Amino acid sequence: MKLPAFRTGLSGRLPLFLATLVLPVLGGVQEIWWNITYVQDASPDGLFQRRVIGVNNTWPPPPVEVNTTDSLLVHVTNSIDVPTTLHHHGMFFNSTSWMDGAMGVSECGIPPGAQFDYVVPINASGQWGTYWVHAHASGQYVDGLRAPVVIHPPKEVHEYDEEFTIVLGDWYHQEHAVLLKQFISIANPGGAEPVPDSGLIYFAQDGKYLAPIEGTTPSSEVTSAVGFNENATLPFQPGKTYRLRILNASAFSAFFFWIDGHDMRIIEVDGTDVQESPIDLISVTVAQRYSVLVTARNDTSSNWAIHANMDTDMFDTVPDSLNPNITSSITYDSKASITDLGFVDAYHDVEDTSLVPIIEIAQPVATKTIELEVTFDTLDDGTNRAMFNQITYNSPLTPAVLSEMTLGPNATVESAYGPLSFVVDHMDVVDIVVKNGDAGKHPFHIHGHKPMIVGRSQDYTSDDPALNPPIVEGQKNPIRRDTIQIPSMNSATLRVVADNPGVWFFHCHIEWHLEAGLAVQIIEAPLQAQQFVDRIPTALYDHCKALDKPISGNAAGLASATDLKGLPLGPFPQRLGWRPKGIGAMAGCVLAAVVGMMSVVWYALGGHITEEEMEHEVREALAAKEKRGKFFGLLKKTS
Repeated sequence: MKLPAFRTGLSGRLPLFLATLVLPVLGGVQEIWWNITYVQDASPDGLFQRRVIGVNNTWPPPPVEVNTTDSLLVHVTNSIDVPTTLHHHGMFFNSTSWMDGAMGVSECGIPPGAQFDYVVPINASGQWGTYWVHAHASGQYVDGLRAPVVIHPPKEVHEYDEEFTIVLGDWYHQEHAVLLKQFISIANPGGAEPVPDSGLIYFAQDGKYLAPIEGTTPSSEVTSAVGFNENATLPFQPGKTYRLRILNASAFSAFFFWIDGHDMRIIEVDGTDVQESPIDLISVTVAQRYSVLVTARNDTSSNWAIHANMDTDMFDTVPDSLNPNITSSITYDSKASITDLGFVDAYHDVEDTSLVPIIEIAQPVATKTIELEVTFDTLDDGTNRAMFNQITYNSPLTPAVLSEMTLGPNATVESAYGPLSFVVDHMDVVDIVVKNGDAGKHPFHIHGHKPMIVGRSQDYTSDDPALNPPIVEGQKNPIRRDTIQIPSMNSATLRVVADNPGVWFFHCHIEWHLEAGLAVQIIEAPLQAQQFVDRIPTALYDHCKALDKPISGNAAGLASATDLKGLPLGPFPQRLGWRPKGIGAMAGCVLAAVVGMMSVVWYALGGHITEEEMEHEVREALAAKEKRGKFFGLLKKTS
C-alpha cells in the first residue's frame, strides 16, 4: 500500500529528520468511542443549571491525548435529536477532507441515531502540539461539545518537567438555538451578539481533568468531578519548569491571561513550535492556542492567582450580572493563602509575526490572490448579517466536497459551488488577503492548512506605507498558525500552498459570526481530489440520503455548472437611494401638490382656467425639466 505524502501545510513534504518522527509504520491506531448525548443540570460556573451536549453522558467531554506515531480513530454515535459532527481543529486530513467535520462543506452531518468513524491521520500529517475537537454543526460547541487535543512527538523541542492544559471558555445559560433566534432577528437590527453569562477556566493533565480544590463544594453533581474557576488550581513544585498549553474554546470572547508572581515564555503557537519569547500577558482569541513555559518559584509561603479576563471591548454591553474577570490559582502549599496582585496596567495583543518557528520554511512566491473584505449590515430582510465582499454565506444543499468529487471536469467551475466559493489549482500559492472593515476584532480560521502570515496592515485603506506596508517577499521563516486575529480596519495576508486536494472552510471562528454568514469555501485541486473518491465511506452518503440531502451535482444538487435553481441565497444588501417605484410615487405626490396649490392661487385671483387645463400645463413643465435631466435631483438625463 502506498503511504500518503507527508505535508506541512505548505510544501507537501517534511525534512527527512522530521519524517522519521511520524512514519506510520512506527505506530498504530488509537481508538476512542464518543456517544454524543445531552447531559442535564450542568453548572460549571455555579450560577445556573442547564442542559449541555456532552460525551458518554458526562460533561465536559474528555480531553484527548495521542502520539504522532498513531492514527486517531473516533467512533461517534449521535444520541441527540439533531444532526451533529466533530471537527478536529487544525488537522490537515491529507486529501481526506470528508473527515474534516464541517457540516454542509465536508459532510451532511450524522443523523440522530446514526454512527460515523472519523479517521484523523496524525501519523501521516507531521503535526504535533496543542489542538482541540469541537462540533461543527449548528453551534453545538456553544452548548458544550468541545475538548482539548494534545499531540505528543517522540521528543519535544523544548525541555520542561511537567505539563498542564488550560481550557478557557465563555459560557451561556441559554442554549445556542434560543440565542441564535434572538441574534439573527429583525428585533436586533444592529447585530449585537449574545454576551456570555460567565467565563470558565479549567485544567487537564494526562488525559484527565483536574479535580476541584479539596474542601470546595461544586454546585452541580454533573460537574462535581472537575474544578472550575476559583475551585480549580494547578499544583506546582518549587524549581520545576511547567509547560502550560492554553486553549480558548469560546464561542465569542477573547481572553487576556497572566499569572501573578511568575514569568512566561511562549514556545508554541497553534501547533507551531517557536523560539522562546518572554511575555507578561497572553492575548488569546477564540480557537487560538499558545504554550508557555513557567518556572515555579522556590518560595512556597504563598499561592498565586491565575487571571483570565474577558476582552469586553468585543461586547456591545457588559451586563451587571457578568463577572468578566475569572481567576484560579497555582498552589505550592494548600495551607497558604493566595496572593492576588489585581489588574495589570494595560492589555496588549501578542505580536505573533515577531515569533520565530523552530522549523524554518521559507516564504514561497504567490501565484494567486483572493481578497476578502469583512462588513456587517442590516440586509433586505431586516436582519443584521456578516458578509465577505458584500455577500453572506449560505450552506450549499450538496456538501461541497461531494460536488467536487462528482462534477467531473466541471468541478473546476467556481459558479458550480455557489457564491463565496473559490477554486484553486494544485500547488497554487495563494494569498488570502482579509480586510476587516467591521468595528470589531475577528479570529479567522482555515481548515486543512496552516498559513504563513506574510503581512499585516493597521489600516488597509491608507496610502501611508507605515500603516499599510507592502508585502515583503523573500521572508525566510514567517510565523505559521491556523487562527489569525484581525482588528478593526486592519488586514492580514495569509499565504497558503494548495497541496491538500479537497474542500476547506475559511471562516470567522466567533460562532455568532459564522452563523451570520462570515465564511467562504476553498475548492482545492478538484481534479486531483477526484482521484480519492473511492475512499469516501459509504456512511457519509447514507447520512446525506437520510437527511434528504443530495450526494452529487452542484451546490443545488443539479448536474450543471451554472444552473443553481433551488439554492438558498441572500439576504442581500439593501438597495439604498431612489428606486423607480419610489420616484414614481414622489412624482405623483409632487404633481398633485402643484396642481392643488395652483388651483388655490388661481381661484383666489378670480381666474377661470379649468383644472384639466392647469394639470396639462404642469405636466408640460415637468416634462421639460425631465428632458433637461432634472427632476428635483432624482432623475438623470440619459442619452
